[in-house]
Amino acid sequence: QLQLVESGGGLVQPGGSLRLSCTTSQFTLDYYAIGWFRQAPGKEREGVSSISSIDHSAWYTDSVKGRFTISRDNAKNTAYLQMNSLKPEDTAVYYCAADLWGTGSPSPNEYDYWGQGTQVTVSS
Repeated sequence: QLQLVESGGGLVQPGGSLRLSCTTSQFTLDYYAIGWFRQAPGKEREGVSSISSIDHSAWYTDSVKGRFTISRDNAKNTAYLQMNSLKPEDTAVYYCAADLWGTGSPSPNEYDYWGQGTQVTVSS
């Protein structure tokens, strides 16, 4: 089973920053769109951000625009989600996912491979 590995989650105060990483040793991410999703307790999994495999164009859900930045370093086979100005409502388990030749859909149904998730807690 091919799988991604997330890291970088943790506990941070409101207004703080975290950088999440997503990587795998099992396949190259060059040909995959990468999506970041999150799921808070009692809520559905929602798309946060994605980056296309074709032109590296990015998409952000409205609630994180201007605060989060997605990027990828194909040489390191890693994608990142830089999260600034964090708010308590950003608290969730964050997942990365990969979609072969994807354009960066916000729908989790489009993605082929997933990580186990990393917890992000924003609290004072």
